[in-house]
Formats: sequence, C-alpha cells, structure tokens
Amino acid sequence: QVQLVESGGRSVQAGGSLRLSCVVSERSPDTYNMGWFREAPGKEREFVAASGWSGSSTARAPLGKGRITMSTDAATNTVYLQMNNLRGADTAVYYCAGGRQMATKAGGYSLWGRGTQVTVSL
Repeated sequence: QVQLVESGGRSVQAGGSLRLSCVVSERSPDTYNMGWFREAPGKEREFVAASGWSGSSTARAPLGKGRITMSTDAATNTVYLQMNNLRGADTAVYYCAGGRQMATKAGGYSLWGRGTQVTVSL
C-alpha cells in the first residue's frame, strides 16, 4: 500500500520560512501527480500547489504567488513545499496528496498523507 508521509511542520513567527517534505513510499499510477493542500480550523481543505514528477507541469493557488513553491525529487520520491514570508493565515494542517491527474480539487486525489501542522505566530 502506497504511503505518503509529511514532515517539516512546526511553529514559526510571521515572516519566517518553512520547507515541508512528503515522502512517497513507492511510485504508482496514483502518484503520477502530487499536490499540497491545507486545512485551517473551521475551513475547507484548500489547494496550495501541484506538480508532476518532472516538474514540467505545475499549478499553484493564488494564495502562494511569490511565496510558496512546490518541487519534486524523483530520485528520492520526495515532494517539497517551500513557504516564505509566512503569515498568520498560513496556519493550517498541510497535506500531501497523490493522484492520476493533476487537479486543484481535493476530490481529484486518491492518496493522502496524515498531514503536518504549521502554526504561524504574529
């Protein structure tokens, strides 16, 4: 069974940076494309970024423009989410997801990690 394991979440002050990691236990059709989502308390899960393993096809939500970048390392089956200039509104549980198609909706992904908590203090 394919597993996605996120790490890197922690408490950080506003303006700081974090890099989240997601290790994919094995590649499969359900991990052809990878995505990052986040879910804040009381809010719906929202799209952050997505990418294929080659990086030639990517998508990013407007919330991350200029601040958030997704990258992939096919050699280690790891995807990253680099977040800079963090804001209080970035506080959320961040989830890694895998799917056959690149999607900006959570329903487009069949595999999910358990999430990693990011807390930004003002």
